[in-house]
Amino acid sequence: MNSKSIKPTVLITESLEPICADWLSERALTLWCPHDSPDLNAYLGRSDGLVVRTYTQVHAEMLTRAPHLKVVARAGVGLENIDLDACRRRKVTVVYTPDANTQAVAEYVLGLILDAMRPRTDLPPDATTQQFHELRRSEIGTQLDQHTLGIVGFGRIGKRLGSMGYAIGMKLLVCDLLPEAPLRQAVDYPFDYVDHATLYAQSHVVSLHVDGRPANHRMLNAQMLKHLRDDCLLLNAARGMLVDPMLLARWAQDHPRARVILDVHDPEPPPINHPLRRLQNARLLPHLASRTGIAMENMGWVVKDLIGVMNGRPPTHPAPTCL
Repeated sequence: MNSKSIKPTVLITESLEPICADWLSERALTLWCPHDSPDLNAYLGRSDGLVVRTYTQVHAEMLTRAPHLKVVARAGVGLENIDLDACRRRKVTVVYTPDANTQAVAEYVLGLILDAMRPRTDLPPDATTQQFHELRRSEIGTQLDQHTLGIVGFGRIGKRLGSMGYAIGMKLLVCDLLPEAPLRQAVDYPFDYVDHATLYAQSHVVSLHVDGRPANHRMLNAQMLKHLRDDCLLLNAARGMLVDPMLLARWAQDHPRARVILDVHDPEPPPINHPLRRLQNARLLPHLASRTGIAMENMGWVVKDLIGVMNGRPPTHPAPTCL
């Protein structure tokens, strides 16, 4: 804590829900500075705590500019933008909100699946009788209980999505780094535990839910894409770095019956010349999966852990030792 102030000084570099910001401001001197501002260094030099979201990069060089820093609070789930080893070396505690947006993301992915499988075109205000009947003839969907859902990464979100898919009647395939036994113990519904290639080959819908560890970078590579069904619906609402956009665009072009839905991108936002932007069977969204009011607030309450650590309490949700 900064010895020159009764309250710690906490820097916020991205958005924070007002109720959380107000709570924090009662317990700390809060500073606001965008992560890409040229003034960031001056603010870092004064800060005991740092609140970040997705785009602030906390790395070793940045930490040298924050000599008083004690805690980094990530208002969210992913920790790829934080160098955990560098923080550990500097004895900077990292806290985050691992379960804050589980329901929001799972609901969102289920909604995207329904969008793709059950088209719902509004009747135009001036629709004629002919248009009414044309829409009835053309808007023929497929029932989800006739499909297999493949979940790549069976963490909190993967498990929640699995419960939703099972409730609807979908068959579930799961692959994960963890062994099968603890995954089965964590849920009360059946699934088949398979390898990546089997999951891709047998799933009508594939949803990615793995973390951002280096080993997962471009995990859906050319070899894995070969296993996907030619009518597969592929969704990524996890990490943009999991897929190679050029390879994925080429695969989508070669498989016009397939569909690709990306909510996350690498880089983000996706550039104008992103190869999937103009494909008829691809849909790009602006990273909306966690954007519900309650999820945003849940993530913002990481400030309670930040203040707790500054007051000498052990963190409620410390960052894992490694990704």
